[in-house]
Amino acid sequence: MKKTRMGLGAIAVVGTAALVLTGCSSGGDSGGSADGGSGDATAIISTNGSEPQNPLIPSNTTETGGGKIIDSIFAGLVSYDAKGASEMDVADSIESDDNQNWTVTLKEGKTFTDGTPVTAESFTKAWNWAAQLSNAQSGSYFFDDIEGFSYDADSELALTPTSDTEFTVKLSAPEADWPLRLGYSSFSPLPESFYDDTEAFGENPVGNGPYKLDGEGAWTHNQDIKLVTNEDYDGPRKPVNGGLNIKFYTTQDAAYADVQGGNLDILDQVPDTAFSSYQSDFPDTNANQPAAIFQSITIPQYLEHFDGTTEEGKLRRQAISLAINREDITKVIFQGTRTPAKDFTSPVIDGYSEDLKGSDVLDYDADKAKDLWAEADAISPYGDDTFTIAYNADGGHQNWVDAATNSIADTLGIKAEGQSYATFAELLDDEDNDAMTGAFRSGWQADYPSLFNFLAPLYQTGAGSNYGRYTSTEFDGLLKEGAAETSVDDANAKFQQAQEVLLEDLPVVPLWYSNVTGVWADTVSNVQFGWNSVPLFYEVTKG
Repeated sequence: MKKTRMGLGAIAVVGTAALVLTGCSSGGDSGGSADGGSGDATAIISTNGSEPQNPLIPSNTTETGGGKIIDSIFAGLVSYDAKGASEMDVADSIESDDNQNWTVTLKEGKTFTDGTPVTAESFTKAWNWAAQLSNAQSGSYFFDDIEGFSYDADSELALTPTSDTEFTVKLSAPEADWPLRLGYSSFSPLPESFYDDTEAFGENPVGNGPYKLDGEGAWTHNQDIKLVTNEDYDGPRKPVNGGLNIKFYTTQDAAYADVQGGNLDILDQVPDTAFSSYQSDFPDTNANQPAAIFQSITIPQYLEHFDGTTEEGKLRRQAISLAINREDITKVIFQGTRTPAKDFTSPVIDGYSEDLKGSDVLDYDADKAKDLWAEADAISPYGDDTFTIAYNADGGHQNWVDAATNSIADTLGIKAEGQSYATFAELLDDEDNDAMTGAFRSGWQADYPSLFNFLAPLYQTGAGSNYGRYTSTEFDGLLKEGAAETSVDDANAKFQQAQEVLLEDLPVVPLWYSNVTGVWADTVSNVQFGWNSVPLFYEVTKG
């Protein structure tokens, strides 16, 4: 999910003509006008989307176009409410005495839309299939904490159905927050028909969620997909409307024009060209709120002058952070659609704190930045070197990179500039191969609502997305202690301590949290955007 979702268009920017400091509203809240759930229960809600990258198989759908569909037609053990809190969906209980050996009990009578029952084996067989190396599923790594998982060969996970409605899971190590991730799409169940013809299934998937495909061929490639309400679904996301028409757009500008013209009900991402006008265009039907998306710049540990294990490296990392004026950039470049970061996670995640020890290093302080840079120069002169921030040109990052490097250059009296890569793939290749010659833009969109998901994949020693090659025995130890705690609250306390280590070491320089900025027509009500920036479609009424 992370690379694909954050790769293209993850950060939108406005034109340079908007580079003037003016007051701007932070926008509306997440809700539309409530009407108590009234409306036409058969009305179809239209919204924007994009052509899915792959056939619609849950464990191989790791981008937003397909993800919006998969989340609508499948139901996992748990689902998430607007704030990201877990609530039981197909599961009746998920229990453990040691956080390593888990027993999952399903609710009785659940079915797929083909009428076949959802059983314990619907989960265990699907998870095992998704985890196999030979099946090459992009979401396979979500199962790597289950005993038996292998990155090198096909192997069986430690999953045991004990009845039609119960199965056990053995993890490789205790994890207190393991149940939190089970609402992610890779953990969806699959019907037996999936294994008969996976290719055909991907074109016309059979799910168990709040919506289902509107018959054979409901997916018109590069145009739209039509979903209708699954009348047999009775979980926490039961729709109050008749279905969804997800229209695929190649540009957000076209989608925005359709909302203005009455041809689209809900748009979940305002284009950068409308940042300055969307609130006046839709004064009572807009949202601008934090989402579970974190943005940063990564300074690799192998860069000369920036080795985080040395005094010079720590001083320079702190100076760079203090030299970036996040408040001005989020107001001017992003028109208030970003929120300056105070940690390494997101305000929408349970356990978030803006009062972590050391978080003042994320404030703009030109005098302190200069002093720290001078201290580092006394250890080893930086000379005429140029500090660079690499970015992918196909993702719309140049304006904020220019603003950040200008802030750094003006504050520290050094040369700083952006380094453009043509594509996200080319940038990732150099990150993978430790070939970066400077800092680079980085970001994370949560897979599930947990502090751990923002920390372990990015900063744990040897982690798959640890492109800065950061390593800290103290940080790793706190993560391990947190995972072994008996409650999520206790685990979060450890994860906050782990973040305080990051604030001292700064393997990445936190920048801001991306907001969800959406608009909707006045023909729909009860529009609410969730923790992950996706509207809660099942709550929307029309007519």
